[in-house]
Amino acid sequence: MKEDTFDAELEELMQVDPSGKKKKKKRFKKVIGQMKEWSPKRKIITAAGAVVVLFAACSSMNGGKGTPQMMVTTTQIQRSDIVEELTVNGPVSGTDSVDVVSNLHAEVLEIHVKEGDRVEKDQLLAVIDSSDIQKEVDIAQNAYNLAVNTYEEQQIAAENGYAKALQDYESAKANFERISVLFQGGSVSQVELETARNQMNDASRQMRTFTLKGGKAVANESYALQVKNAEFELEKKKKNLENTRINSPIAGTVVRVNAKVGRFADKIENDKPMFSIENLDVLEMKINVSEYSIGKVKVGQEAAISADILNGKIVKGLVTAISPTGEEKGGGSTERVIPTTIRIQEDASGLIAGITAKARISLNKSEDTLIVPISAVMEKEDGNYIAAVENNIIKWIKVETGVENDIQVEVTPADGETALEGISVVTTPNNLLTEGMAVVANPLG
Repeated sequence: MKEDTFDAELEELMQVDPSGKKKKKKRFKKVIGQMKEWSPKRKIITAAGAVVVLFAACSSMNGGKGTPQMMVTTTQIQRSDIVEELTVNGPVSGTDSVDVVSNLHAEVLEIHVKEGDRVEKDQLLAVIDSSDIQKEVDIAQNAYNLAVNTYEEQQIAAENGYAKALQDYESAKANFERISVLFQGGSVSQVELETARNQMNDASRQMRTFTLKGGKAVANESYALQVKNAEFELEKKKKNLENTRINSPIAGTVVRVNAKVGRFADKIENDKPMFSIENLDVLEMKINVSEYSIGKVKVGQEAAISADILNGKIVKGLVTAISPTGEEKGGGSTERVIPTTIRIQEDASGLIAGITAKARISLNKSEDTLIVPISAVMEKEDGNYIAAVENNIIKWIKVETGVENDIQVEVTPADGETALEGISVVTTPNNLLTEGMAVVANPLG
């Protein structure tokens, strides 16, 4: 029975039927009978809306005499496994990926791979024209050689100059000492003594114009800096020359080839990389978990992964990383999300990088436990209760709830003594049901 047909029947049942109660009674039974064909979830949702109608129908069946009995939809408490899950969507990608780019304004001469090719680390991907870059290397080499030669010349000049200055100083010092002795004996004048002193001081100042390292004269530091600068430029040009041969930085699969022969390596269309390479041997999902759910997610939890490409197949996954910090969800929302990684556990899973998949993370699980529809548990001031039906009489039983999913919840008796397995409970209890109240039970099929 389709939902719109049921709604029409339900609306008709709610109208007053002055012609005869038997016809209405028949139609009511028809609706209830067809309702048994529905899924449990649909039955639970619809049952709550039908309570008032069922109550009225039962009153009519009794001919309006005596106390009318409310009809309730019931189901048996059963033993089963129950899993609490968190469902999230996210892209599938390789565990390692890299975009290969070039900053060289040179023509692409050769491309050695195509999309889908497996490559090893340092494998040749493409060759760029190196003629202009080779010229730059040659120029940089000449500049470096010139800087080195200049430094060496200045070094020799410094060593020779310092040696001469030292010699001149020692000679001037010896002359001053000789003149001092003669001056004390009255053989030379004061002027001659001062002249000798000045010559010695001049020689000393000349010595101090040289830079010494370890007692040895060295060339001015600026010449050494010129060598370093020239060496840096030379190494940069040589690196550019090496980079005219584009190699893969990782082992993986070429997933995108955007470079084209004849185009400049640094001018790829739409600023895309020349190549994109991913390690597709192991795949993973990058998902964002709400800050309201992340407390239940732990590294090591299992996940069931599905995607359109799998045609109904479920692939196993495992939570392997949770970011230590959250980030904005975006879209104007104040909610924060935490980046989380799920590693695909199966080889040849059928998944491919670049698609969106759905992951159901198992947050909590209880095996061989008592479960009821989640709508069957009613929260009261002093705890949670289920409305049991025994011999068409309502009996409220206090319960503790455990693992739950979107439809079902684990229950255990609060007193620890009441046996729950196999008893019938109202699927959608309400405050109209009182302890000891007589009802008409309509079990779900």
